[in-house]
Amino acid sequence: MSSEEAVRPPLPPFTRETALLKVRLAEDGWNSRDPEKVSLAYTLDTRWRNRAEFATSRAEAKAFLTRKWARELDYRLIKELWAFTDNRIAVRYAYEWRDDSGNWFRSYGNENWEFDENGLMANRYACINDMPIQESERKFRWPLGRRPDDHPGLSELGL
Repeated sequence: MSSEEAVRPPLPPFTRETALLKVRLAEDGWNSRDPEKVSLAYTLDTRWRNRAEFATSRAEAKAFLTRKWARELDYRLIKELWAFTDNRIAVRYAYEWRDDSGNWFRSYGNENWEFDENGLMANRYACINDMPIQESERKFRWPLGRRPDDHPGLSELGL
């Protein structure tokens, strides 16, 4: 099966357990900071709104992610399930990153996701705000990559 025809479990309709798993898998993917790998979770004709940027294909989403992680260094993300229905999931999230001048930020956001029958994300609508922080204010200090299972989530961190 080619990546264009991929099936990405868990599949809709979502239960609480499968929605939680889908959120964690998305978080893990984004924490890899691998645009190729992450882009495979989206349909070929995925539609995104991310701040003021729009993508209308998997290729455009991949290009967006490539630019994002070249600019947002030492990126670490936590996502949390907010709500779900049959084929839709809403999440809130926060991520920390620094720019190439060493300035740190915590970005807060909400996303609405819609999935096709194969579990690929067809639509992604994101709203994000950046807050400058001092390096000493960072809360996401695990080694780059997947957040450890024992690391607190957003609610536990009071975020």
